[in-house]
Amino acid sequence: MTRQLTDRLATAALTVITTVVVIPIVGVLAFLIVRGLPGLSLRFLATAPTSGLTGGGVGPALFGTIVLTIGTALAAVPLAIATAIYLSEYAPESRLTGLVRLAIVNLAGVPSIVYGLFGLAVFVLFLGTGASILAGSLTLGLLTLPVVISTSEEALLAVPQEFRVTSHSLGATKWQTIRHQVLPHATPGILTGVILGLGRAAGETAPILFTVAAVYLPAMPRSVFDQTMALPYHLYVTSTQIPGVPTDIQYATALVLLLVVLTMTVGASAIRSVMRRRREW
Repeated sequence: MTRQLTDRLATAALTVITTVVVIPIVGVLAFLIVRGLPGLSLRFLATAPTSGLTGGGVGPALFGTIVLTIGTALAAVPLAIATAIYLSEYAPESRLTGLVRLAIVNLAGVPSIVYGLFGLAVFVLFLGTGASILAGSLTLGLLTLPVVISTSEEALLAVPQEFRVTSHSLGATKWQTIRHQVLPHATPGILTGVILGLGRAAGETAPILFTVAAVYLPAMPRSVFDQTMALPYHLYVTSTQIPGVPTDIQYATALVLLLVVLTMTVGASAIRSVMRRRREW
């Protein structure tokens, strides 16, 4: 009887805690939808801002955010996965390896404005790229690297060791084992880390403020050395720097940014679910 009572109390406590966490999140989503939906339309998504950012849409900013997210993925994901493979499959267990892992975890907690200042000093000024999509993508890539490395390494280590032993016993090389056995089974976890990192990058303002974002550029960028507008910075400017911007535009911009991140997350979750159903363990 005591065990049943304890179990019920624990279940009730967890239910209350979950409710306390979920209700504010649902409330924020509902608030943004209610306030932002009246200003959201295809024209709003496709047109450039007008009247000193007090009218028009977010077309260039939406395009810039998508381009920066793709650039971040190209800059960070291959290097992060390669690093995770080395740490989990090749690096010997030593004090140096432990320090590297500790540094990666600590880098994940560094404020984004520090990455922005680093990008400004190294990419914009020292390497001479100027404020550009290239500098912004590289800076956001650095911001994303620690998250993707950590989650990818955990996903690789979660693959049962028996898979590796069996593959080696059949004559496969170490890389063949990683390529054909370890990576396919770790892909769902790796994908989770990639989406978490890219979702954070898509919503950051401080790094792009120093390296790429422009207040107003109605034309689409033509090369990686051009500046671009971006939704997070556009939302910041229209909400705090420019008087007279209708609240419909502000909340619609916030809703668009939220939808971009949610689309990435939901799409990745669907792909991950399909891969997990095919997994053999």
